[in-house]
Amino acid sequence: MRDKKKYRDPKITINRVYTKSGDSGTTSLVGGQKVPKNHPRIYAYGDLDELNVVIGGCREWIKEYTQDNQDFMWLYNTLERVQNELFNLGTMLATPTKDMGPQIPVIADEDVVQLENDIDRVNKDLSTLASFVLPGGSQANIWFHLGRTVCRRVERQCISLSADGEISLIVVKYLNRLSDALFVWSRWVNLQFNCNEHIWQPNNTSSGSKK
Repeated sequence: MRDKKKYRDPKITINRVYTKSGDSGTTSLVGGQKVPKNHPRIYAYGDLDELNVVIGGCREWIKEYTQDNQDFMWLYNTLERVQNELFNLGTMLATPTKDMGPQIPVIADEDVVQLENDIDRVNKDLSTLASFVLPGGSQANIWFHLGRTVCRRVERQCISLSADGEISLIVVKYLNRLSDALFVWSRWVNLQFNCNEHIWQPNNTSSGSKK
């Protein structure tokens, strides 16, 4: 196992709510490059910020259950780790390739592997699906599904950036795995809450036949 990297601590001072520096519709990437606020990188890490908020919502919904269920505590802590990883990923989105240094926080292969381990840990408890799942059953389930859909949106944006060589493909790989994890966790929390799982039934519609 290789030695872990030591990333630099954030060099950020936040002492004012507004700075007026973005009033012209531009913002600065890491390294100082000015870009419009509708630049693809800004869209990507803006939606990544939304994803981090939703992950925080997932943590809050399961927080009250952590005292009685150690697996919930494990998932609670895992989600906190994911939130930190999303900030590292956001740093990659906000940093042009030429400005990436050895101590810039990044997502690495180890982060993807850990997500796979996290998925396997709970997926073994779940039944095999024969159709798609209808989101619902518990509020926690909805939060995880919301996270999954926002994660897919960020992934789509990052695919375009990686195709143009602007970001590393590891970003797309991580987001792909995270969306899988959020789906599995959405099913697992319903299992813990003893909530029935409803699957997509194409004929259970006004136009379909239920026979």
